[in-house]
Amino acid sequence: MLQPASRDFPIVSLSDDKFHDHCGVFAVYGHPEAAKLTYLGLYALQHRGQESAGIVTSDGQKLFSHKGMGHVAEVFTESVLGSLPGTSAIGHTRYSTAGDTDLKNAQPLRVSCQKGQVALAHNGNLVNASTLRKELEARGDIFQTTSDSEVILHHFARSRQSGNPEAVADALDRVVGAFSLVMLFKDSVYAIRDPRGFRPLNLGKLNGAYVVASETCAFDLINATYVREIEPGEMLILDGRGMTSLRYAPPVQPAHCIFEHVYFSRPDSLIFGRPVQTSREMLGRLLAREHPVEADLIVPVPDSGVAAAMGFSEESGIPVRFGLIRNHYVGRTFIEPSQPIRDFGVKMKLNPVRSLLEGKRVVLVDDSIIRGTTSRKIVRIVREAGAKEIHMRISCPPTLSPCYYGIDTPTKKELIAATHSVEEIRQFIGADTLGYLSLEGLRQAVADTQGHYCLACYTAHYPTAVQEPLLAMRRRD
Repeated sequence: MLQPASRDFPIVSLSDDKFHDHCGVFAVYGHPEAAKLTYLGLYALQHRGQESAGIVTSDGQKLFSHKGMGHVAEVFTESVLGSLPGTSAIGHTRYSTAGDTDLKNAQPLRVSCQKGQVALAHNGNLVNASTLRKELEARGDIFQTTSDSEVILHHFARSRQSGNPEAVADALDRVVGAFSLVMLFKDSVYAIRDPRGFRPLNLGKLNGAYVVASETCAFDLINATYVREIEPGEMLILDGRGMTSLRYAPPVQPAHCIFEHVYFSRPDSLIFGRPVQTSREMLGRLLAREHPVEADLIVPVPDSGVAAAMGFSEESGIPVRFGLIRNHYVGRTFIEPSQPIRDFGVKMKLNPVRSLLEGKRVVLVDDSIIRGTTSRKIVRIVREAGAKEIHMRISCPPTLSPCYYGIDTPTKKELIAATHSVEEIRQFIGADTLGYLSLEGLRQAVADTQGHYCLACYTAHYPTAVQEPLLAMRRRD
């Protein structure tokens, strides 16, 4: 029986052994079915957050909202959507990265202040949120949520600037970190990206209306036409005058999240101006060049390893076979048998195809190894299905450091690659060989020739200062 390497390894549940998606935002301006379009947009962005969903609409005079815990289709029924009138809307689907798992933290956040009603939906994390919150509370501000996003609204409300664009810019001047925002006022929608452009945000058009989304796959569902990215440091105002673009911050070195191309975004999206499918297939091609192996078949770990496995196959000439079948209908909870079953959590999601694997030399392709626990279980069930050899290939470098910009990641000590060598990880997961894509290969795969991507999770070199008090605000299960 395979044993872990000399040091202790954390044993955690299956759901904790992947980076969790952060959030998805969507907005509509100038369409008679704004609420329904936002619902469809959020449905397309469901992969970015499965914890809660919300929509706020405007009829030009006041804001209407509904939000709840669960998937988009669970939160929004036909009758609920019918109670959200107006031609403008913003929406949010959430996985908590800062703040508790609670309905009060579901977004969009909506407040009334001396500047009127405003709602905000945020994708990203503010690395100085804890400090700002303490300062505001010391002045007497009362917070309704534990979300870092609320500090933006407090600073907006406190701003001495009379105009909304100026007050928003004033608030954003105080925050540091990652934020792709959509904001709704009674007569306008704002779309905003932080100066480094950590998180994606895109503009589209639909029959004279404007739409904004975290990913372009949301445009495809509603037949909207992709126009362009919201630029880093840009505030785009959509109102009765049309579209107004303002620069609220001076240019800085971009730091796009490279994990959007590795894992988070859907392969049918255009992210940071580049097709995700193209990037992932190139990740696989370069992985095959860097870590060649003699094998009978390539088996992707569904679904995140599929595109990279195709690229690995094209480069190596080894055929791809879907030797692991994913059960797409596993709910968020299920009844476990009273008798312990080894690897029960993995078997609920993945089942090996014994007829394909038996007696074969298998290359398993996946996007990442975080704690190593799930990879270990997958290797074991493939081995028990009769595979003669198992060669694990990972389409990104070893993950060494936590992310503070909108991804719910383990602490550094829980990341297996932060404390163990590649050989020790190989021994722990039980593979015959293990190969990670190099950092240079990763950058080449996304055509990053100018250093425009954030690589902090692989290098621990953060684009901004990271304040340790932030750790207190990050979700802990």
